[in-house]
Amino acid sequence: MDAIQLVTGSQMAAIDRRAVNSGIPGIDLMESAGQGIARIAKELLNGFANRHIAVLCGKGNNGGDGFVLARWAAEQGAKVHVFLFATPEEIQGDAKTNFERIEHLPIVSVTEEKVIHTVQNALKQTDLVIDALLGTGINSPVHGIIAQAINLLKQAKCPILAVDVPSGLNADTGQGDCASATQTVTFACPRIGHFFYPGRTACRHVSLIDIGIPKVAVTAESSSFFLIDAKWASQALPQRTPDAHKGNCGRVFILAGSVGLTGAAALSATAAVRSGSGLVSLGIPKSLNDILECKVTEAMTRPLPEIRKARCLALNARGEIASLIAKADAVAIGPGLGTHRQTITLVHRLIEDLTCPTVIDADALNALVGHLDVIKNCTTPLVLTPHLGEFSRLTGQSIEDIRKDPITSAQKFAQKLGHIVILKGGPTIVAEPNGHIHINPTGNAGMATGGTGDILTGLIASFIGQGLSPSVAARLGVYIHGLAGDLVAEKKGQMGLTAGDVVQALPKALVAASQTQHPKPYLTQVAL
Repeated sequence: MDAIQLVTGSQMAAIDRRAVNSGIPGIDLMESAGQGIARIAKELLNGFANRHIAVLCGKGNNGGDGFVLARWAAEQGAKVHVFLFATPEEIQGDAKTNFERIEHLPIVSVTEEKVIHTVQNALKQTDLVIDALLGTGINSPVHGIIAQAINLLKQAKCPILAVDVPSGLNADTGQGDCASATQTVTFACPRIGHFFYPGRTACRHVSLIDIGIPKVAVTAESSSFFLIDAKWASQALPQRTPDAHKGNCGRVFILAGSVGLTGAAALSATAAVRSGSGLVSLGIPKSLNDILECKVTEAMTRPLPEIRKARCLALNARGEIASLIAKADAVAIGPGLGTHRQTITLVHRLIEDLTCPTVIDADALNALVGHLDVIKNCTTPLVLTPHLGEFSRLTGQSIEDIRKDPITSAQKFAQKLGHIVILKGGPTIVAEPNGHIHINPTGNAGMATGGTGDILTGLIASFIGQGLSPSVAARLGVYIHGLAGDLVAEKKGQMGLTAGDVVQALPKALVAASQTQHPKPYLTQVAL
């Protein structure tokens, strides 16, 4: 199953060069890019006839794409005004060729502050503005006349179509001062910054256009970054044979719960059931058994030895739990376990007992703070699912530092431990020990509520139990989890979204994923 490759700005430039060196003229690639922009612009305007379009162009290839768009739009009846933020003499190569092809159009060279008012006036009267100023090569703050243009775009009342990324946005990180686009169009490969906030908000919706760059030119770049996309997810879903029975659809054992935290255990078990597991067993402190038997109907409860007053799992439960683990195809440990010292020691011992792939979450992660050797020494595949706070405690990094570069933080930690690390957030990152990073595009801010992480734990364990590798299960789990949240938000909005809503929506999410559907896809692939 091929995944969509994510690239940095410099990697995309290398891909372009490789395509040209393979024999594809750069002028042809620019022509295809401009046609693609024109197609999206035409859709936004419901046709070009008598529509006013302002095209803001820089001197580079991003501006060259804008020149092609200007020509195509004008030929189809649009009233186009081009604003060049350079002198004509500064334009080189293919961009210069395309500039010369539009010299019959109204063009204003904006190189001095006294001319910026012409742009301001045009933006008040235009139906659409094309932001083709800078593209993906920016990695530092913008100054001068371009910065003034970006400020005008921020004030614009008309729709904005950004080329590659909104000007001023760092394509590698999603950071930067830019105007929010109505839509963004990019080519060949999405950039990493398209998926990290605030860049994702600024891009609004990304149309990915195939302009004819050979696949080999992309794969030769050896990127370590990939998107978990709808097509991949539909192909990764577990399949049942017509003669399937509960015994061969995955036996999952979940160890969870303590007094006051039975909801976490119930949500995790219900998620495993609702995502296709044949048999789910939920190990809990014995005094909580009656409560969990009421909360979960389809999962079997396994009352286990507890610390009576604390009502959490005791160390002497190890033997019984180990026998339950031995019968499972997948295990999850952590949701709502509590942090009693005996429970912490129990977690350490149980990791030594593991015989099948296991998801480690919540209080099981907290139990490993300062004890990472327990994980490093574990030869059974593990999937760790920390949120920012848990990740900070595990690594010793501040949350602020993690947020500055979450990809590198997750990547290094997964390589250090030798296990898969899922850093939950906006977006969620799946980091593998081989250095590969997978970015999840689904999910929304309404899922920032208690219990949603417990659902993810049950989902991933369920997919492992149904025969998927831990790597595929981790990626598919975060995708389906986010998709379920998006389906709920589409109907109920984000503010009132609950974990219970998400777990109930899992079957619909599985159906939607099998049909590569999403209520509001952020990225759309477009073929010319």
